[in-house]
Amino acid sequence: MIRAQRGDEDAFTTLAYRVGGRLLEIAQRILRDVDLAEDATQQAIIGIWQQLPQLRDPAKFDGWAYRILVNACRTQLRRERRWTPGMRLVPVEPIGTDPSLSVADRDQLERAFRRLPIEHRSILVMQHYLGLTLEEIADQLGLPLGTARSRSHYAKRNLRAAIEADARPGRDRQGTA
Repeated sequence: MIRAQRGDEDAFTTLAYRVGGRLLEIAQRILRDVDLAEDATQQAIIGIWQQLPQLRDPAKFDGWAYRILVNACRTQLRRERRWTPGMRLVPVEPIGTDPSLSVADRDQLERAFRRLPIEHRSILVMQHYLGLTLEEIADQLGLPLGTARSRSHYAKRNLRAAIEADARPGRDRQGTA
């Protein structure tokens, strides 16, 4: 880490290989699109390289890198505002992975998750995929604990509301009447 901070490209390459796969997995779960996730991960790795000399505490590297990744995901979503029918989907592990969930339930969950803003997606992925506590998420994203709690609460509430809206009679598969 220290060598990479001082500009050693070989040390950074080793560091990038160590974290790159994990960052890509997280980006895929946040963005729900392989191509966008790859772009966001590349953008994040470039950002990490550029900002690494400013990292004061190497022990906080993972949280710092996650923060850069979430910002890169936000940038990708701004560029690609809406879902397109030809998009490849990442296999989704539903929140609370229950093998009894049907394909329709997974599709419904996927559509609801896509409606969430990036801040809510990030919190849910960090909670349910990475298994982090809200305190850890707040620390890693540089947020006050109350903000992390609020985002988690609203993310779950909005996810539930989107699922319920899709389940109402008279709605087709795209969520329109």
